[in-house]
Amino acid sequence: DLARMRLVTVFVSLTTLDDELKRVLEPRAASPAARLRVIRALADAGVPAGVLLAPMIPALNDHEMERLLDAAAGAGATRAAFMLLRLPHELGQLFEQWLREHYPARADRVLSLLRDSRGGRLNDPRFGHRMRGEGPYARMLSARFQAASRRLGLDRQRSVELDTSQFLHDPQAPRQGSLFS
Repeated sequence: DLARMRLVTVFVSLTTLDDELKRVLEPRAASPAARLRVIRALADAGVPAGVLLAPMIPALNDHEMERLLDAAAGAGATRAAFMLLRLPHELGQLFEQWLREHYPARADRVLSLLRDSRGGRLNDPRFGHRMRGEGPYARMLSARFQAASRRLGLDRQRSVELDTSQFLHDPQAPRQGSLFS
């Protein structure tokens, strides 16, 4: 009912199609096949479904981008987005330790590409930069994403126009406070 009333859209994250990489990256998360089944079930039920390729990690899973989009489109996704790995605060150090333990031969390359995309750091918190990065690698990744999304028709509906007129506002509800007043 919510989908028919234009009150919902769902994005499912998909990081890899490689079960071994998934086991190391996201040991407690649903398998790639299970995530694709969720997209299929949503699409079959008429719920607008999209795929979020996240996180995209340079030299680790970025080579799968087009295959991930192909699989998601085949499962019924109608839109897509991606996010370059973000490493705010202490996550940079934790990720580097994890990377050197699990992928020592790739660690320097991964970290170098991340830094090249984040102004020399592992994180860039600026709005508009933190999700995609900047620089040659980030531009190349974005261009690949745009080309594959266009080819698969995943760029047609960047977002579903939700019908906010159906949301009820309680005039008696307390107003949210301001952080700066």
